[in-house]
Amino acid sequence: MSDFYQKILDNNKEWVESTLADDPNYFKDLAQGQTPPLLWIGCSDSRVPANEIIGAKPGEVFVHRNIANMVVHSDMNMLSVLDYAVNVLKVKHVIVCGHYGCGGISAAMKNDSIGIIDNWIRHIKDIYRLHKKELDSIEDETERFNKFVEFNVIEQVFDLAKTSIVQSAWKSGQELYLHGWAYGLNSGFVTDLNVNFSSDEDLDEVYQLKFSK
Repeated sequence: MSDFYQKILDNNKEWVESTLADDPNYFKDLAQGQTPPLLWIGCSDSRVPANEIIGAKPGEVFVHRNIANMVVHSDMNMLSVLDYAVNVLKVKHVIVCGHYGCGGISAAMKNDSIGIIDNWIRHIKDIYRLHKKELDSIEDETERFNKFVEFNVIEQVFDLAKTSIVQSAWKSGQELYLHGWAYGLNSGFVTDLNVNFSSDEDLDEVYQLKFSK
C-alpha cells in the first residue's frame, strides 16, 4: 500500500474524529437526507472545489463536474443530474462555473490531437466558432484565453435554459434561476458574468418549448 493511499485513509479518520468532536450528531443528521438549494455544474479540475469556493457545507451543494463545465444536450450523465436536481431536490439555483486557466479551453484553442477527449473538445471549439470574430480581434493571448473561458460559460448557461428539464420547470411555475461564473485560480474570487435566466423569455423563440397541458 502506497504512503499516499494510507495517508488519505488516515486523513478520513482524523476528519471524522474532528467533526464529531464539534458536533456528535453531525453524520447522523447528514444521513437523514439532502435539500440543497444549489446545483453546481463545474470543471473536473482538482483546483476548483465547489463547496470550498462558496463556503458551503456538505448537503448544501449538488455537484456535477466534467471537462470544461459543459452542458451538452446529449450527455445523459449531465441530464440525469439536472433532472434529479430540478425535479426531485427542487434546487432553486443552477450555477455553471468555469475557471480561468482551464485546460479544456486551452486545448480547444489548439489543433493538437489528445485522444478520445478530442470528441469532447469539439463542443468547445464550436463556442470559439460562434465568437470567432471577437476572439480573433484580441491580440493578447492570455486575454483571448480568458475571454474564451467566459464565452464558454455563457453559452453553457444558454444551453441549460434550452433543456426541456429547465423549461418544463419554468412552465409549471417552479422557481429556478440559472447563473454563470468564472473562477480565478490565482485569486480565489469568482466573477459573475451577468448571464442570468429565470424564464425562457430571453431565449430565441425557436428554443421556447410548448408543453401540452
